[in-house]
Amino acid sequence: MRYMMLYKPGYEDIPPTPEHMAAMGKLIEDMAKDGTLISTDGLQSSSKGARVRRSNGKTTVTDGPFTETKEIIGGYAIVEAKSKKHAIELAKRFLEVVGEGESEVRLMHDAAAFDANAG
Repeated sequence: MRYMMLYKPGYEDIPPTPEHMAAMGKLIEDMAKDGTLISTDGLQSSSKGARVRRSNGKTTVTDGPFTETKEIIGGYAIVEAKSKKHAIELAKRFLEVVGEGESEVRLMHDAAAFDANAG
């Protein structure tokens, strides 16, 4: 089963230390080797982004930065897990490396809606 893990840091705009980068590199390498990691990436500061919202037939665009850190998504991972419990364990392992924050774990559909690598 594929799960998406969205990472919401407990802070924003604090660059990772070399030690954090090394630990994250090791975690990514381990998860890639054991077949659980499908894809992962971090996101740049919300000051470089925008939110596009459609409500009541009107579209609005709000440029970052966004002040509510609980709303900031700092990165994601797509993992192959045996169960929800296994996906939660992977998220816990990630948070032990990265430190403060939370990870939302969401089950994905069985088949991708679009796969750029297919065909």
